[in-house]
Amino acid sequence: MKKTPITIAAALVAATLVTACATGGAPSAADVEKLADSMVKSAFRTEGIATTDRVTAIDETLKECNAADAAGKPLDPAVAKRLEAANLKTVKWPSDGKFMGDWKAGEKLAQSGRGMTWTDKSTKTADNGGNCYNCHQITKEEISFGTIGPSLYNYGKMRGVSDPNSAAARPIVEYTWGKIWNAKAYNACSNMPRAGHAGILDEQQVRNIVALLLDPQSPVNK
Repeated sequence: MKKTPITIAAALVAATLVTACATGGAPSAADVEKLADSMVKSAFRTEGIATTDRVTAIDETLKECNAADAAGKPLDPAVAKRLEAANLKTVKWPSDGKFMGDWKAGEKLAQSGRGMTWTDKSTKTADNGGNCYNCHQITKEEISFGTIGPSLYNYGKMRGVSDPNSAAARPIVEYTWGKIWNAKAYNACSNMPRAGHAGILDEQQVRNIVALLLDPQSPVNK
């Protein structure tokens, strides 16, 4: 009989339970983690650009946040601070020093959920979407949007940005870029995707999203 991912996973569960019974106790946390890792590796496969490293390449930040979530406790502040500092080092600032792009292109990206899904072809035929609307309100015209993240409507206006190219606006411009590139640099256990760091959006796309949020002419700030 051919072994499928389901039968392999079932066998792993059974083996763990048998071992636990033989030793007279419940499986240890290490055993459970090892079992879960084996199940993930046996049940997932690479499909086009959706590679298995999405579920197997878990870095320290994700491990610590997952463990805190499983324990039902907030991440230790000292650990959070250390992880945020490490993530901040991964932020790639604009190669030409220009943070602002085209807000119209940014709006298209923010409203698009396309990209990085298992049905995509290996060869890119269109830009990945930012999928921002899935977690945030972006403009006042929207009637359907996610609420996992805060509303982004009037993002720049509420922060007093009237000229995003001015020296006064530079701190919020840099923060916005960094947040989009790697949100965990500012909140270790943020639910926001690490869009730039994970290669979901490229440098120009990040520029365009920054412009959407901060350009006074953008519908976000109207």
